[in-house]
Amino acid sequence: MTLIAVTSILAGLAGHPGGPAPVKPKLVVVITVDQLRPDYLTRWRNQLTGGFRVLQSGAVFTNAFQDHGVTETAPGHSTILSGRWPAHTGILSNPLGVVDSSTQLLEVGIPGASPKRFRGTALFDWLHAAQPQSRALSVSRKDRGAILPIGTARQEVYWYQSGIFTTSTYYHDSLPAWVRGFNALRIPFKAAGHEYRLLLPDSAYAEPDSQPWENFGHDVSFPHRLPTDSTRAALLYPAVSSMDSLTLAFALAGTEAMRLGRGDATDLLAVSLSTTDAIGHAFGPDSREIHDQVLRLDRYLGWFLNRLFDRYGRDKLLIVLTADHAVTPYPDFSRQHGHPQAQFVSLDTLVSAVNQELDRATAAPAPRPWFDFDTGLLFLRDNGRLASLGYRPDSVVDQVARRIRAVPGVARVDSPAAIAAADTVADPIARRWRHELSPDAGVVLVVTLAEWNAWAYGGGLQIAEHGQPSDLDAHVPLLLWGTGLRAGIYGTRVNTVDIAPTLARILGLSPLSVVDGRVLSEAIEAR
Repeated sequence: MTLIAVTSILAGLAGHPGGPAPVKPKLVVVITVDQLRPDYLTRWRNQLTGGFRVLQSGAVFTNAFQDHGVTETAPGHSTILSGRWPAHTGILSNPLGVVDSSTQLLEVGIPGASPKRFRGTALFDWLHAAQPQSRALSVSRKDRGAILPIGTARQEVYWYQSGIFTTSTYYHDSLPAWVRGFNALRIPFKAAGHEYRLLLPDSAYAEPDSQPWENFGHDVSFPHRLPTDSTRAALLYPAVSSMDSLTLAFALAGTEAMRLGRGDATDLLAVSLSTTDAIGHAFGPDSREIHDQVLRLDRYLGWFLNRLFDRYGRDKLLIVLTADHAVTPYPDFSRQHGHPQAQFVSLDTLVSAVNQELDRATAAPAPRPWFDFDTGLLFLRDNGRLASLGYRPDSVVDQVARRIRAVPGVARVDSPAAIAAADTVADPIARRWRHELSPDAGVVLVVTLAEWNAWAYGGGLQIAEHGQPSDLDAHVPLLLWGTGLRAGIYGTRVNTVDIAPTLARILGLSPLSVVDGRVLSEAIEAR
């Protein structure tokens, strides 16, 4: 389904702003693009004619970071509107994010998700405390992308599953009429058999159209097609560019149905766009597919912003665009471009072997995961059993650390105690791990790969990956546009935890939690 088709479906939603400009914005719009690297905005600058060009006319921070250890979707989204590191939000990784089997997904009938692990408050809580009539809408293709920007607030939070936008019983007992009406359009199902060709002529793309490492070696060249079966097409729809236009159209439908920004209070719209992540994982950040995706996303965002300008006027909006993380290139690509040691690394076999050895040594009655490993984090799950059997857990962990250090591609292995004692000015890796670890997380070791290496998962699954405390994965764009901001290009080092306190200053709000970020006062207009 193309942007034009989605636009035509929703053409009747456009409104007409009116009245004098308020002192403060009526609608705060926070856009998070999953896996958007900042160099995309400069690499293809001359081809960006839509939303990216508009937003780059505002305050552009070229040296912004998700400055924590596990650069994944859930931890990244937890920082953006909380102003706090994952160590304080409690969201350490994707598996330790929002999955909640005590809830159900409406109209899908599978276990749902909630912010039950999220700690503290977020921007909407601060906004609602000052203006009780404020409301929020948060939408994403991913559950974690929709849930975490809002924190624990029970507002309108929706994500995509099996061809529809839905939510969990944490938020609603049934879907509102406007959501059911949007889903009834069945846009992903109607996209069955759709063929995706390059947006621009072939000569506009410098990247080769096919590399052997892309997409597991299958369907590596344009055009790309969705299956002709409508159900399968809806399941695969998140991996094609028009998923982003669908998400933006759904967000606009929600703003109209809820009449966001039309009352006396300031409202919040959070939109997380995830197709760049799906295409980036499959094809890599140096592919023709990701180039085309960024160009399409630029046009989708241009359409979306124009609809917002039509409805609210430019002086009633405050817009942020950032990313939850970036990405490391395929090691295969890196080896061809000056990094011969780049490789995929897996600890699955090692950790499994350690668990089996402990089973034998302790005569465990049934196999158990003494250690769990997830994206650089090693957890000890023995619940005190090792000590009760006469083993010293610290000695066991030290032995595991020695074995991990011997794995090719591993740069360092640190204990939480070593991270806590490190000089975080001279050691940026330690700083990022300190921002990641909470004392009660159960993490006994953190593992950092050499730069240009990537984790392989699930029996050797090899995709372009992120998750490391490296600049490749942590460097993100940060664009602020609209009411109360001073346009310009800023090269000072900033972090995503700075976004919430900056928005709070512009809106005249007081954070309800101690924040880790600072106010980006250099980009705020003097009053």
